[in-house]
Amino acid sequence: MHSEIGSESSTPYDDVARTLLNDCSSLILPVLNETFGEHYRGDEKILFAPNEHYLNQQGGEADKRITDSSFTVIGEKEPKKYLFEVQSTADNSMLVRIFEYATQIALDEGELTGNILKVTIPNCAVLFLRSTKNTPDKMTIQMHASGETLSIDVFVMKSQRYKLDEIFQKGLLFLLPFYIFSHEKYLKEYDEDQEKLAHLEEEYVRIMNELDELQREGKISAYTRNTIVEMTHKVLEKLAKKYENVKKGVRSIMGGKVLEYETKTIFCEGLREGRFENLLQNLKKLMQKMGISAEKAMDLLDVSEEEREELAKRI
Repeated sequence: MHSEIGSESSTPYDDVARTLLNDCSSLILPVLNETFGEHYRGDEKILFAPNEHYLNQQGGEADKRITDSSFTVIGEKEPKKYLFEVQSTADNSMLVRIFEYATQIALDEGELTGNILKVTIPNCAVLFLRSTKNTPDKMTIQMHASGETLSIDVFVMKSQRYKLDEIFQKGLLFLLPFYIFSHEKYLKEYDEDQEKLAHLEEEYVRIMNELDELQREGKISAYTRNTIVEMTHKVLEKLAKKYENVKKGVRSIMGGKVLEYETKTIFCEGLREGRFENLLQNLKKLMQKMGISAEKAMDLLDVSEEEREELAKRI
């Protein structure tokens, strides 16, 4: 799940989404509430699956694919698996890729009991950063076998549909770094007209004020606030790369380049100090809630080889 974002990344928007999910994972919960009609409170545990999957092809070769995010949410009710993809523009192969990812994830985590293979298809959704009147609100994969039909719904979220009021009202902070997409077709005008650019800058003043207020109220951490700002810069640099006035105007409001690793270093040091005890507690909870072995739970939690032996002694 972890991803490095370079200035010349070939997948900058995917990288931003992965960074938000990896470093500020609770931000995805309001998105799931909005997309799937869930009722997550925000304190649920999120377990990420490996984002590299090897898809078996004809001829015996394996094709490595990268998913944006495959994870399980563990709350008061039964754990639920999700596959959440981010796509800048719709294309004809989107459903094919989701089907490949979903079935391979199901197979990777399947259980073989005697002569019965049990697999669970994750709940699937895609976030479109660009959308038109032809972009569907839902997509469907149909599987036919032995005269029966299984339909898999792929839910669609369109970031450009959300105004700032709705984003903050529903807690959809995950969408903020991609908010500039709602202004994409006007970027040239903003770059050439200072008055029009001022209106865009006003929206980013509001974004910063709202984030600062949420931090003061303790609803988000300083780390989450800084990560959102940093990821906003990443998207802006790519989408508005031809428009220097736009980049300069938004950057001036959002404080220039955020020193990500200053806060990240502090955050990670704290994690390391309490990592083992937290890991042990999470391991026991996962085994109990999902009814799985310690070895399987350690696989899901991506436990290192060095820690496995010590954990096994204390379970």
